[in-house]
Amino acid sequence: MEYDARGWGTQNMRYAIVALLGALAVLAGCASQTKPDPKKDYSRQLAPGQSALELVTDIAQYPDFRAMYDDREDAIRALRLSRGWFDKPSSKTHYPFEHFTHERVSASLDRLIEILEQSGRGEEMSGLIIRDFDVYRSVGWDGGGGVLFTGYCQPIFAGSRERTERFRYPLYGLPPDLVKDPDGTPRGRRVGGKIEPYPTRAEIDGGRLFEGQGLELVWLDSPLDVFVVHVQGSARIELESGETFYAGYAGKTDRPYSSLGGALVEDGKIAAESVSLAAIRRYFDSHPEELEGYLNRNESYVFFQEYPPGGPYGSLGLPVTPMKSLATDKSIFPRGAACAVDTTIPVFQGERLTTKPFVSLAADQDTGGAIRSAGRCDIFVGIGPEAETIAGYTKHEGRLFYLFLKESRMRETSGARP
Repeated sequence: MEYDARGWGTQNMRYAIVALLGALAVLAGCASQTKPDPKKDYSRQLAPGQSALELVTDIAQYPDFRAMYDDREDAIRALRLSRGWFDKPSSKTHYPFEHFTHERVSASLDRLIEILEQSGRGEEMSGLIIRDFDVYRSVGWDGGGGVLFTGYCQPIFAGSRERTERFRYPLYGLPPDLVKDPDGTPRGRRVGGKIEPYPTRAEIDGGRLFEGQGLELVWLDSPLDVFVVHVQGSARIELESGETFYAGYAGKTDRPYSSLGGALVEDGKIAAESVSLAAIRRYFDSHPEELEGYLNRNESYVFFQEYPPGGPYGSLGLPVTPMKSLATDKSIFPRGAACAVDTTIPVFQGERLTTKPFVSLAADQDTGGAIRSAGRCDIFVGIGPEAETIAGYTKHEGRLFYLFLKESRMRETSGARP
């Protein structure tokens, strides 16, 4: 993609500058990331009947709740959104989850919000959480608690509601033959009286499968931009008319997801320690003839719907909060629950991209389309070009915790909504 002023607004020019700064920072050694061990299979599935959560009985293994005090206001906003979701009758269809009841998880949110609002310092907040809550940890990829944290964002692209010479690559709405379970899990497509696997990405795009069906929602000017929106699950599209189109996740096919960066690393195109969205963009800027083949290695395909302003929205229908909303495998983790994260994230310090510890409260409010294990978790990092750069470099191991009000405290705090 060319980053020039032709047809680009200031937001898109800033995208180019931020992406370039991020790339240069990494190449110059300014980002001291601790890369995950490539030998670890973070996508490993749980054994049949195995729970993704285990009770932490040693307080020394808890995250440092004191370190979560300074940004508690953002956490409160995210937790309140989750608590509102539990007031919806539909939320009860997802509980009980294992032995966690709807009442217990919603009461956990009530009490945690109350603690955050009333605590005067980090030590007080930590003490109350430790006193009132059971802390569970994700068993991780191998039962030892290791979780790979990645980042996702809402990118901003230029686009058009109509196909033009420049904007030729569509985001599609849900096709009528896509079959999903009630929880959104894709099953395939209906052909006659049978359900069969949905066509691959190559068959959809190369075969113009949806041509003439009117499924095109909006058009972008690059197939890589379309792919990025598929991976991130949402986008803000700045239209030629001056309007903004908000694209949000609506569903996906049952085909397997394959990492674009992983394929480039496997083929020796990008070094494993340098892989990022910025590096991927640079590679295909120099090798545009290879783009289609690599995109088609990911057979999965994502569909969208237009959303009103105020998002992006997670799979619970809630607006997601930067650095406080998590996307996990909802078949093994409880929706809407209060969480704590202990990992590392990339950050900008002026023009330098570096890393810092990230120890924070959060809420499980979204579903990762490619996240199907106890060893994976996505953090929503924000909106726009800087967030896209941060998301592209977020790939660190850490620990994921869930907080549930102790059953002995349930009666005492019942009805005490803040």
